[in-house]
Formats: sequence, C-alpha cells, structure tokens
Amino acid sequence: MGLHVLKFGGSSVGSLKRIENVADIVAKRAKEHQVVVVLSAMQGETDALIELARHFSQSPDPREMDVLLTTGEQKSVALFSICMLARGLKARTYLGNQIAIRTSREFTRARIEHIDVEGIMKSLNSGEVVVAPGFQGVTNEGDLTTLGRGGSDTTGVALAAALKADVCDIYTDVEGVFTTDPNIEPKAKKLSSITYDEMLELASLGAKVLQTRSVEFAKKYKVPVHVRSTFKDVPGTWVLEESRLMESLVVSGITYTKNEAKVVVEGMPDRVGIAAELFTNIAEAGVGVDVIVQNVSKDGTTDISFTVLRADLRKALEVLEQNKGALKFRQVRGDDRISKISAIGNGMRSHSGVAAKMFKALAKDNINIQMISTSEIKVSCVIDEKYTELAVRVLHDCFGLDKISTKEVDDFR
Repeated sequence: MGLHVLKFGGSSVGSLKRIENVADIVAKRAKEHQVVVVLSAMQGETDALIELARHFSQSPDPREMDVLLTTGEQKSVALFSICMLARGLKARTYLGNQIAIRTSREFTRARIEHIDVEGIMKSLNSGEVVVAPGFQGVTNEGDLTTLGRGGSDTTGVALAAALKADVCDIYTDVEGVFTTDPNIEPKAKKLSSITYDEMLELASLGAKVLQTRSVEFAKKYKVPVHVRSTFKDVPGTWVLEESRLMESLVVSGITYTKNEAKVVVEGMPDRVGIAAELFTNIAEAGVGVDVIVQNVSKDGTTDISFTVLRADLRKALEVLEQNKGALKFRQVRGDDRISKISAIGNGMRSHSGVAAKMFKALAKDNINIQMISTSEIKVSCVIDEKYTELAVRVLHDCFGLDKISTKEVDDFR
C-alpha cells in the first residue's frame, strides 16, 4: 500500500457539490493507498477575506492578516472531513499548527522550514484519511503564517516530501500542463511529462499551473508530481526528474507574461561601477529586476534598460529620479505596454539554433524584439504587448508544438 498526497485547489472545492466530488475521488484512492488530502480555501474565499480587512485598512497588519486568511482553508478542510465522516469513512483534520508545519516569521509570505509528521503517520496507520489545510503553517513562537498566493501547492509537495510519499497529485481545473495557453492557441497540446527545470521556467514565466516554490520542493526532494483535472478522470502531466524521462523535446512550451514593465535610463556616464550604483538604489527600494540590457558606449555615455514588475514601475522611476544627481543620467522613461514571451525546453541544452529560429519567426511577422534573455533551457524576448497573442501562435507553430506526440509516460504511482 503506497502513500499518496492529493492536493485540491480552490475551484475543486468551490461549492458543496464539488466538495462531494472530491470526496468521491479520495474515497476511491483510499481503497488502495494511504491518503493525505491538502485543500485550498473555497474559490473566492481568500479574496473575500482580503476585502473584509480592507474595509478597515488598505495595508492591514501582516500578522493579523495571516490569522484571518488561515480561516479560509480551515473552513474547507472542516467541511470536507464532515462530508467524509457522514459517508462512514474515516477522516481526521489537522490544521497547520497541529501537524505542525514550521515556517519562518515572514507573515503573508512565510517559507516552510520543517514538518512534524509523527501525528499524521499515526492517523494514516490507523486507517484514517488525513486532511490538511494548504497555504498555512506556524512559527516556533506559535504564530499562524501563510505561504503566499498558490501556497497550497507548496504545502502539498512539502508534505509529500516529508512523508516520502509515492506521488503528489495536484488536482485543478485544467487537465495538465499544455504547450501554451489553450485560450490563445487552440492547437495547444497537453504534455504527458515535463522536467522539474522546465516546469520551474514555465511557472516563473507566466504559466499558472503550479507555484514556483512547489516545483523547487519537488525537484529538491525528487517528488513525482502529477498535475491533473478534478473534473475529468484522464491522465494529466507528470513533473519528474530528467533521468526518468525519455529524450526531451527541444522546445516543450511557449509561455508569456504581461505583468512586467520596461525602464530605460538614457545618457549615463560610462564609468566603472555606475551599473552597481544604479541597481543598488533599485534593490534598496525593494524592487526586483529581471532582464537587463546595456548598450555599447557612445561619446562617453551609455543607456541601460531593464524590466521590473508592472506594479513596481512607478516606484522604480521615483527612485531613479531621486538619484539623478548622483547617477548623472540624461533622462529616464518607463513603458508598461510590454510583454515577455518565452520558449522553454530541456532539449535546448543539446541543440543549437533555437534562438535564431525564434527570432526569425518573430521577424517574419514584423514583431520587433526589444530585449533578450536566455538560460540553458529558455529564450525570452520582450515585445510590444499588442503582439503577445500573435507571438504565442507564431512560435507555437514555428516549433511544431501542435504535432508533438501525446503518448503517456509510464504510470509512476
């Protein structure tokens, strides 16, 4: 008898009827395996709690927000356990502080440090289905914490790692990981498998299937993750280490993000240390930077362009204006009408020409590339936002992703 962790998202438990559907799935799995169920708050619950807090303050105290937000998952796990018990099935709820999922003290964005599994194992060995809330934990001082948006994915994978589970099934409202957004490209194909590294890139570059930190956990502890649909009993996408897969596709997916903005600093003195000064000011303001491009020096000056989250654009521009005297640049301007489109694939490590093929395809459709960023398994281009959907379709076709085989990998459960 194996041990399986099943995580269900907010849409999966969004109503009492859907909770009953989840109970059917869990009951079926529990006939053959020990099962730990991790639940998100019911769909819309977290946003509703945030709005209640904003009635009193637009910047509520983080510690008190965590006390409030943990009640969303507490509601869903209690209802689910009541549903299971009413069917004559053995189930027991453990809240984050009862397990306990020990976290850092960074309220609203805590990180898991340790999980105590002794109590869970006792329940599992007595034949109970263990029901745990996602998204939350507890500090060593006993304060409740939350893990940030999408944190229930991290809870599920972290519990699977701590319990040495055979698999962590992530149940959601999509059938798996697709080669691109099916809402933009109807010919997008569901991938039967993908590597941890590819999933990390997809998650960080706009794909909303899994939270980035959950993939980091899965990779570190080699937890097989199966992303699948709550509403269709079909195979999903396996996220696995590279050694367990057949030869990787050169390009596995095309993703995009529209939540970034570009900052251009013009006419900076071309001297040693100027870039360090600029980005130190940006970092001290708490603004994260992604793609950076520095132009070739001309007449003793240079231009530096970089991208930030769109929500941080105003702050970045204000910081630079405040330091204009010290940095001695001519002017700074921002552009919040950009998007970043990326081609991702583990096969890039052993195949050349991906970037050239990507640039040629975009040029053919008159899509101008403003900035470029690369890694071993990724090529990203910053483009005008209005061309995003066209670029997705062009690159999906360019790399023949509508023609890939959808043959399922071996069942790792």
